[in-house]
Amino acid sequence: MRSFSDWWNTIPSDIVQKARLGDEKDKPLLNQVNYALLQLHLSGKHDTKPTHEELRNWLHSGQVAVLRVSNNK
Repeated sequence: MRSFSDWWNTIPSDIVQKARLGDEKDKPLLNQVNYALLQLHLSGKHDTKPTHEELRNWLHSGQVAVLRVSNNK
């Protein structure tokens, strides 16, 4: 099973840049991954998309965040 980083490195750079623009220093968010998945789907690159198991593993292991948690109170 691929790690998120292994998979992310296979994504075309234009999609990566648009998905993460201005947020590169933080952990990837699920909606950024969803953006990349949609762009891959629309461009017909279905073989590039992760498996359900990979995506679930990335979420459960903390490789991808569901929400951005702010420590500013």
